[in-house]
Amino acid sequence: MMTDGFIIAIDGPAGAGKGTLARRLADHYRLNLLDTGLTYRAVAHRLVTHGLPLDNISAAETAARQIDLAAMDRDTLSTHAVGEAASRVAVHPSVRRILVDKQRDFASRPPGAVLDGRDIGTVVCPDAPVKLYLTATPATRARRRMAEIEARGGQADYERVLADIERRDSRDMGREDSPLRPAADAHLLDTSEMDIDAAFEAACVIVDQALAARTKA
Repeated sequence: MMTDGFIIAIDGPAGAGKGTLARRLADHYRLNLLDTGLTYRAVAHRLVTHGLPLDNISAAETAARQIDLAAMDRDTLSTHAVGEAASRVAVHPSVRRILVDKQRDFASRPPGAVLDGRDIGTVVCPDAPVKLYLTATPATRARRRMAEIEARGGQADYERVLADIERRDSRDMGREDSPLRPAADAHLLDTSEMDIDAAFEAACVIVDQALAARTKA
């Protein structure tokens, strides 16, 4: 089935499994992949690296314009500290507009794309033929975060990780500009009791149906 120009939008809170599912789907359907959260992390990382405050909107706008989506280092940008900083940067509407334009440009490139983030189906690609919203309980997501930290040889306190997740949820869902919420036509996948293989199979059913409908049209 042809996927040219096909977009899969994946939204949801941290720890729900968006990133892993997005990579699996991009590989399976041979689509471009963008973790839009990294774009905000890249802005935050640049501000922190240059000793600039995260509420310096002008500096954040400049950093956003300079971000190269093809040159983002996932390892550098995936730390917890950068994630916390990114959540603070993401509340600035002007920064979001700059990055959304970059994300839309990426999505428009052939052969199509999988984008994961928090406002893909509602703001970035509202016309995407497939919109998935992944969620899981805060406790489940905190345990997953703990496992990731420990797998890298680190240590963390569960209650602190859980509190961090709940605080980020509140910030992301409560911001005035592009709050985290499922699109009206998004398919909801609760991964609390679902491993990645089960989530991938469920997502493929939805994607295949959309591709089949597109082919018939």
